[in-house]
Parts: sequence; structure tokens; C-alpha cells
Amino acid sequence: MLQVDKLHAAPGGQPVLRGISLQIAPGEIVALLGRNGSGRSTLLKALIGLVAAEGSIEWEGRRIEGLAPHRIARLGVGYLPETRDVFSRLSVQQNLALGVRTSDRRLRDAAFDRAWRMFPALYERRAVAAGRLSGGEQQMLALCRSLLAQPRLLLLDEPTEGLAPALVAQVGQVLAACKADGAAVLLVEQRSALALALADRCLLIGAGRIVFEGTAEALQGNAYIRQEWLEV
Repeated sequence: MLQVDKLHAAPGGQPVLRGISLQIAPGEIVALLGRNGSGRSTLLKALIGLVAAEGSIEWEGRRIEGLAPHRIARLGVGYLPETRDVFSRLSVQQNLALGVRTSDRRLRDAAFDRAWRMFPALYERRAVAAGRLSGGEQQMLALCRSLLAQPRLLLLDEPTEGLAPALVAQVGQVLAACKADGAAVLLVEQRSALALALADRCLLIGAGRIVFEGTAEALQGNAYIRQEWLEV
């Protein structure tokens, strides 16, 4: 589904990604782990076209490096940045409407039904301006909006940041449902327990390179790799 080969990126002239190669299959959740500053967020931005990169990015058989972010999104790639990007003056429902890619009323209603089922708390706040939501509620809103277009690949950067434990568990259930529907997920998540519980595979970035690839069990059993590249 996604094939990345020898990807390099140097935003601001500073090398961050140094030859990243990876692949993701349909219906696979891959946890992207690493210390702060290791290049995880930069990699997601490069994949969605927000950061210039050299190398090959192939999505469903099509080369997409160099495409504008909106064109990549239209190909079925969803992206949730680590910042809470909501339109503060628009209501919750109006924010979500921006993520629905159809003018068919029946399909739009079905999309909103999915949104309210995924995050019932947003339904209760649907008429409230997004700028009046708490930080955790804004994070929920941004995540829900990214899911409404039903992307086939989700690039998620810290989706549970600022969420209460009950909502963290809810996000886990939503991502498991996406996987069951055949969507692929590349997940950056500081809550390593959640990431490892969800992931089919783990990729560990260090110094701009992939330094480990394997199952959660293999990573947990490799004390040297964890101490060298992950643990503080």
C-alpha cells in the first residue's frame, strides 16, 4: 500500500531524515517510535507533502513525492498533526463538515452518524464553537474530522495528546475499527503502552534512520535497543 525508499529531508537546512525506508500493508497498524527530535513528525509531514523530501514515496502504485498535500489527501491519505488544527469560530459540526467529501445529503448524514458514534461527547457539543472546547475536546474534534473522509491510510501524530484516560481507550477502539475496515495506520504516540498494544509492527527512529523494525514483543525483549534509542 505504502512504499517509502531512501527518504531524506532537511527542513530549514538541517538534515532530519537520513534514508528512511519502510512499507505498510492494508489493514496494518505500524507504531512509529523514537525520542523527541528523532524525526517522527518530520516523516509524517514528508509523507503528506508538508516537508520537501528526496527519495521515493509510492502510494497504491503511484509516486506521490512532490505532490501538494491536498492532492495526496484526495488520493486517500488522512493526516492528523500534533497541533490541534481546528477552526475556532466554526461550530463542532461545521468543523466536521469540512472533512466530509460529498455533497450527497444521505452520505453526509451517514458520515455525521459515524462521527457521533465514534465520539458521543462531540455530539453533545456539536453547536459549540471549536475555540470554546477544551484542549482534549479539540484533539477529539481534529481526529474525528480526519476520519470522516474514510482515508485508506492514516498518518497520526500524537492522537491522544491531552485526552483523559477514558477517551484514550476510545481512540484505541476507533483505530482498531479502522484496521478492521482495511485502513492502514502509521501512528506516532507518546503513550507507548497504547501504541504497542495496537501495533502489528513497530518502527524505531534514531538519528533520522530506522534502527529497529519488528513486533512489539521483539522490541520489549530487546533491552539494548530500548535503552539506546527509546528510553530516557
